[in-house]
Amino acid sequence: MSTVGGVLEREHRIIDVGITILAGADPTDVSANQRMAALDAIAMLRRHIYLEEEYLFPPLRAAGLLGPVMVMVLEHGKMWPALDELERLLGDDAFAAAAALCRNLLEQLAAHNLKEERILYPQAEEMLTPGDLDELDHLLATAEIPAGWVCGGVAVD
Repeated sequence: MSTVGGVLEREHRIIDVGITILAGADPTDVSANQRMAALDAIAMLRRHIYLEEEYLFPPLRAAGLLGPVMVMVLEHGKMWPALDELERLLGDDAFAAAAALCRNLLEQLAAHNLKEERILYPQAEEMLTPGDLDELDHLLATAEIPAGWVCGGVAVD
């Protein structure tokens, strides 16, 4: 049986692979598959952030993990504009800049994912009720990010 943390960790790995493919690409010869891998990773990361912020983090905050959750939300807020910029760069065929941004994003994700995997995900398995875990498990398989949704850590002008 998969755990919620296990599913989220697998998503981390899949996202990392998609971003790594473009980060290591020759910017003068980026294939359609490399571009698509990066775009798929961006979409998956946005959905992953959405699920965490809307469904995983609220019960963890209520259970007393306000500090660690807020750190994750702030880090999501730093990544979100980078994802916007990466999509723009890919649309403009600015592959050298996109690859550099991917390398920076991978560094951010390495530190961020480690904290989630070592602190928040184990706590979720211990603190959330079976009903919360079942709902989250269902959402991981079915939920889609609503149009226009932006993560909580993004500063609004």
